[in-house]
Amino acid sequence: MAWFVLILSGMLETAWALSLKASDGFSKPVPTVTFLVTLALSMGGLAYALRTLPVGTAYAVWVGVGAVLTAIVGMIFLDEGVSVLKVVSLVLVVAGIVGLNLAGNGH
Repeated sequence: MAWFVLILSGMLETAWALSLKASDGFSKPVPTVTFLVTLALSMGGLAYALRTLPVGTAYAVWVGVGAVLTAIVGMIFLDEGVSVLKVVSLVLVVAGIVGLNLAGNGH
């Protein structure tokens, strides 16, 4: 259950990042409230997952999921541009997350 919550929390990181951008410096109420709610849910999910998962791995997965998904959404829907270097870099982030999970706790 912790892994499911962690992945979902990482996805919520994308929601709060996009809401933060849409809030235009907190000048727009609806995106600002959306940012605050999704931020709280994302952090709460991370906190829940950290009760049973190693902090280094869990945090890396949370950040990685959010960063990769946010970059993909930006490239597809926000006209942020796609390049081979960006795609390769995102693949490397995913590979790093997979590697951390395969490494386990190191015991």
